[in-house]
Amino acid sequence: MNPYWRELTASELLRKEHRGFVGGLWNEIGQLQFDFMISRGLTRESKLLDVGCGALRGGVHFVRHLDDGNYYGIDINKSLLEAGHQELREAGLAGRRVHLQRTEQFDASGFGVQFDFGISVSLITHLHANQIIYCFLQMRRVMHEHSSFYFSYFEVPELLLSDAYTQPRGDVVTHFLSDPFHYTRDQIEYFARSAGLKPRRLGDWKHPRSQQMLELRLT
Repeated sequence: MNPYWRELTASELLRKEHRGFVGGLWNEIGQLQFDFMISRGLTRESKLLDVGCGALRGGVHFVRHLDDGNYYGIDINKSLLEAGHQELREAGLAGRRVHLQRTEQFDASGFGVQFDFGISVSLITHLHANQIIYCFLQMRRVMHEHSSFYFSYFEVPELLLSDAYTQPRGDVVTHFLSDPFHYTRDQIEYFARSAGLKPRRLGDWKHPRSQQMLELRLT
């Protein structure tokens, strides 16, 4: 079982162990997500879906920026969503309206919103191919014709018989057969097209562990 499924205890949350649980680099990657989305056109009026939002490593930045009520997040781990509320309180954002929902199926349709933007960092790096396609199918349900959704992933230049591949930055070893997973550009774009989405590889967005970025649109 993916250890990300493990619910953290109340004492672990108080010790902020959730920050390491979601991969660490809390401030660096949180700010990176925010800066990236601003560069892609995110405004205060935008409705944003954070897919695999975890403990709101990026979410705290987005909630501070967006108009009240415009931040939505989904995650499989209930304890991390509780940690997200904790992080908002500590950031002085407890009074802001946020919409957080636990789901095992990447399902954001219950919000009843067609989102302008979506962001997902370090989610599909832990998913096998069919899960990624299913996730993209779910995203298609909550997009409109001008939506832009962004997913980070580990890339390899070609499929190798060797299972392990060391990414250029961060000393991260990724795998074809096990978590964390890597994919070629052709594979990741095929997953998107299989879900009826139009992919565009944006490539390097300065992630400290060499995750690449994919843009998804309906048209």
